[in-house]
Amino acid sequence: MKPRAALGLGTAVAVTAIGGALAVALPMRANAATGGVTGFATQNGGTTGGQGGQVVTASTGSAIHTALCNRASSSTPIVIQVSGTINHGNTTKVSGDSCNTAADRIELKEISNVTIIGVGSGAVFDQLGIHIRDSSNIIIQNVTVRNVKKSGSPVSNGGDAIGMESTVRNVWVDHVTLEASGGEDEGFDGLFDLKDDVEYVTLSYSILRNSGRGGLIGSSESDTGNNYITFHHNAYSNIDSRTPLLRGGIAHIYNNSYTNLVESGINSRAGGRAKVDNNHFKDSTDVLGTFYTTEAGFWQVSGNIFDNVTWSAPSGDHQPAGPNPTSNTTVSIPYSYTLDGASCVPSIVAQTAGANKGLQVSNGNCVPTSPTGGPATPPPTTGGPTTPPPTTPPPSGTNLSLSGGADGSSKASGTSYGNVKDGSMTTYWSPSGTTGSISVKWSSATSVARISIREASGATGLIGAYRVLDGDTGAVLATGSGAGTISFGATSTKKITFEITGASGTPRVAEFEAYAS
Repeated sequence: MKPRAALGLGTAVAVTAIGGALAVALPMRANAATGGVTGFATQNGGTTGGQGGQVVTASTGSAIHTALCNRASSSTPIVIQVSGTINHGNTTKVSGDSCNTAADRIELKEISNVTIIGVGSGAVFDQLGIHIRDSSNIIIQNVTVRNVKKSGSPVSNGGDAIGMESTVRNVWVDHVTLEASGGEDEGFDGLFDLKDDVEYVTLSYSILRNSGRGGLIGSSESDTGNNYITFHHNAYSNIDSRTPLLRGGIAHIYNNSYTNLVESGINSRAGGRAKVDNNHFKDSTDVLGTFYTTEAGFWQVSGNIFDNVTWSAPSGDHQPAGPNPTSNTTVSIPYSYTLDGASCVPSIVAQTAGANKGLQVSNGNCVPTSPTGGPATPPPTTGGPTTPPPTTPPPSGTNLSLSGGADGSSKASGTSYGNVKDGSMTTYWSPSGTTGSISVKWSSATSVARISIREASGATGLIGAYRVLDGDTGAVLATGSGAGTISFGATSTKKITFEITGASGTPRVAEFEAYAS
């Protein structure tokens, strides 16, 4: 890593805000306090990972690959609980119809509906990167990835701790620790790199440290097709640059703590637009601007604190936003969120960010809290890797709701029960409050084994606790939290009811799909 640049001698704190922006801010809710997926990963249908799938344990890279390859298909949901140290010595290429793996990395290629979560005393990917390519609906949670190299020995994943490329959609990376032991001269590259058509990604409650490069969105000035990335409640420390580097697209960057950014920080360029809210920058240089190019980027700033930040003089390819950053664009955010005050961000992030912190999140008032919804820390595992038992084929077939009717407990003004079975994501049903029930029904008994609850755009993540009922008998078929795919034992009935018993806002169910298998 390059020597640290000199910083200003004084300690100055400046808080910037957009004068008129607060009056038109979107409604906010304490989404972060649920422990579930947040940010742009909630959009485009949402991110559920392997929810509802088989749970498999693994303590080697080969076991992770084997679990992927033993699925019935490349889209069969699976949750892989990982413990111990994953490294080159225990990672091999495994072949199968439902996977495409490699020996020098954890390869998530041409697959979907996967959760990888650290359990027990921890999961460490040592000198072995995680690569996501041509894949969708992936969750990575509660793991450490360290010292991944692109030169020297051993090498892995082009030197990226976590890298995504080539048509990747809906990824949530949460409560992870990504770290290196130097910069490019020492053989390392980026900690979190996204390129070649990656969209709808959230990085939350994570630590990124001791690296020359934090991460990039877009690999060159022509790679501007990556979009809709959220960074929140992350701790960046001892990083030379790229926190992140944004080429084109939109990034929402809020409630992050930045310490000792040596050369530059958030680098918006080539038309990129960053919404930068309530972050805390300390002991750093040129934390926001367009750097190393003449192709400008843009930013909207509000509520940030700059503590002992040094700003360089502008030059042709070096355009810092400071010393008094002001907005030069506006960025519309489609999801709800709650901002912690920038002054307490270092404290709340120190308590919640990174692996092995119990997946704690902020309650929106700078207080850590254990998650109440979404993925929870699984119980510790024992023993070595297990061979996954045979899986059943993924649910498939005709959406039975399209041939049925619909009713419910109540409906908000302007909505209709029938909107949940019209095959359109642009119409929806809402209850008159935050809870209520919606049903699909048929004139004769119909066998149903799976339903899919799809939330309307702008309302993903609102549904909390639910029950699925046999409308004929009142029997409870399934319970859980959050929308998505819900499977249960095949039931012959004239009516299936989805009952929302908890929500963080007024739900909008765009489609209630029912399937026989």
